[in-house]
Amino acid sequence: MGLRPGIWLVKRENGGPGNRLLDWLLRPASRPWQLVSLAVVLGVCVSTSLRENWGSDNAFVVKAAQTLLAGGSPYEDKRFLYLPSAVLMAVPEALLPTAVLRWSLPVAMSGLLGIGWLAALRMFSVPLRSRFAVVGFAVLALAYKPYVNLVLIGNWTAISAAALPVALLLAHRRSWAAAGLVVGLAIACKPMLVPIGLLFVLARQWRGLAVAVLVPLGVSLLGALMMPSPTLFFTKTLPFLLQGQDAYALPWDASPIAVLPRLGVPQPVAVLVAFAGAGAGLWAAWTRWRRTGEEGDAGELRLAETACMVMLTAFLVSRPSFDHYLLVVLPLLLASAVRPGSMPRSPWFWLALTPQVALVPWPSELAHKRRAFKDCATLCGLAILLVRRALGSGRVILGQVTTAGSPPRTEPECAATPAESASRTAF
Repeated sequence: MGLRPGIWLVKRENGGPGNRLLDWLLRPASRPWQLVSLAVVLGVCVSTSLRENWGSDNAFVVKAAQTLLAGGSPYEDKRFLYLPSAVLMAVPEALLPTAVLRWSLPVAMSGLLGIGWLAALRMFSVPLRSRFAVVGFAVLALAYKPYVNLVLIGNWTAISAAALPVALLLAHRRSWAAAGLVVGLAIACKPMLVPIGLLFVLARQWRGLAVAVLVPLGVSLLGALMMPSPTLFFTKTLPFLLQGQDAYALPWDASPIAVLPRLGVPQPVAVLVAFAGAGAGLWAAWTRWRRTGEEGDAGELRLAETACMVMLTAFLVSRPSFDHYLLVVLPLLLASAVRPGSMPRSPWFWLALTPQVALVPWPSELAHKRRAFKDCATLCGLAILLVRRALGSGRVILGQVTTAGSPPRTEPECAATPAESASRTAF
């Protein structure tokens, strides 16, 4: 990679196998690589469109919008668990023919996940045409089972998976109000990113927090005014959700509160363990945010790891917590691999993801209704690793690279595109 005058470089062992691999990944992907990656993603979309159970989760939201258009209350269906604003967001889908939805929904799900991946790469200044970007997304689509599952069922988690990296990219560029708008729109569709409000509090960005709160609140009030019996959300839907839904969702619920009792742990103990883990996660998020001014931390790693820790903490205690929830944080964690000391640089990170690899021949009893055991292992593994990193020192040594006629600068090198690092903001 070429160097620009006055850029500081993170010291590393020259010629090490890990660095040679990273250098290879950061080079531009050839046209055949791009075509193969596109074929993999489109192949996943086509295969899911041909299955009978495509869009099963999206169907609940579309049905809610159709009920609203027919003059009924969407909350008569106990499976519709979103805010009133989501009903308005789903109206365009309700007007489309089923044949159009069958082929467009998987593409839209993959597109949203792709947006999240590209935003995460931009946050860490990885070239979007690099092998890391092009091949990485294809490997994620082919090998990571929750990706295929999310595209198949059409769950609106994909919106949060796109919104969180975009919001963090905007926040990293000090556009906190715009970041709040992105988070607010995502919450209006599905209230998954509500915990990210804590990040705005830690950063003391009250304007961005206000936008993130007022946008879904305003759209929800508008939706409530347009439907009969909107109070059913509080009297029927919210209690059903807080109880972890019912036996239908239990086999896929990966939260420790649901998994540990299935392994013989008493329910009160399971709740205590889950909330103790969540408490440790919040402490780690606060500690990671306070750890500023470290060598090599230009701000984006601190921002991404704090946000991921907040989300993983919420997943530990939320009921239910499904496997595809991890796609909200995984693109950010994977993109951070270009930074020394990041989680993907540890083999334990990849071991935690092993239960989700599609090509591993797991025993049949760990498939289908017992899949939550693997999902819980991955969720807890990632949370433990991120807590361990957040509470660690995370020191990186800097060395100066200078050229004739250029003053030195105290700025860490951007992993892939040094020219872009000057525009990044240190927090």
